[in-house]
Amino acid sequence: MTDMTRKNAHAKKTIQIPTGERIFYIADDALMILLCVLILIPLIHVVAGSFSDGMSYMTHSGLLLWPLNPTLDAYRSVIHNQNIWTGYGNTLFIVIVGTTLDMLASLIAAYVLSRKDYMLKKFFNLMVVFSMYFSGGMIPFFLVVKEMGLYKSIWALIIPNLINVFNLVIVRTAMTGVPDSLEESAQLDGAEHFTILFRIITPLILPSVAVVALYYAVAHWNSWFNALLFIKDRKQYPLQLILREILILSDTDEDFTMSETIQFATIVVATLPILCVYPFIQRYFVKGIMVGAVKG
Repeated sequence: MTDMTRKNAHAKKTIQIPTGERIFYIADDALMILLCVLILIPLIHVVAGSFSDGMSYMTHSGLLLWPLNPTLDAYRSVIHNQNIWTGYGNTLFIVIVGTTLDMLASLIAAYVLSRKDYMLKKFFNLMVVFSMYFSGGMIPFFLVVKEMGLYKSIWALIIPNLINVFNLVIVRTAMTGVPDSLEESAQLDGAEHFTILFRIITPLILPSVAVVALYYAVAHWNSWFNALLFIKDRKQYPLQLILREILILSDTDEDFTMSETIQFATIVVATLPILCVYPFIQRYFVKGIMVGAVKG
């Protein structure tokens, strides 16, 4: 080891963190721990309540961190509620079909808006951003959906919200970061626009695509207001609308002592799929979202 290497190694060992920066790190860690506790306590309360005995829960007050007389009665009631499984099926259809169409439309629109040689690029980018801040409102939206023939159809929950402008901007910004030389090379080899989009650009912006896909999926999974407006047939109710009925009207066949624990069990059943999907996409979040902070 040379003298210069020894000096550099010694300098690295003697570097100390300034007091102000150390205080900041401690305060930051404390704040994050506090936020985690505030988020976890309600989740633990709901999960513990879903496994608790109905009568025991009714006589309990305050937060619940452990099930009272653990039982699966609430989950048995949820499993035997046919409306929940019908809602599950409708929600899965909306999430799968809706997210697929959303991503397809967003990728195509973002590809067009990110091309430097597109003549109307600035105009349509302005229109896209304008629609993010201004809208006609709920009544015009309802009238448009009705005139399109989508009223009382499950497609009213998919087609009118096919593209989210914020998600479109994320994908468009990610595409602008792809080198033009890759597209030019593909064009010289005879590749068409769809080939360039789906075989070259999309794999290169996979983190942004994964994040936006999760955004669309979660939005479809949690959506209930549009279903309340447009869906009148109970057989087409999504899961969140069934959950709303259970939470507000206690629409179950059980007695009052079981209603609270059934609500908790329904919440767990409705939330579990998204919680299972999130860990597999979490690694893409920072890279996928930060693209928009670097280039615009």
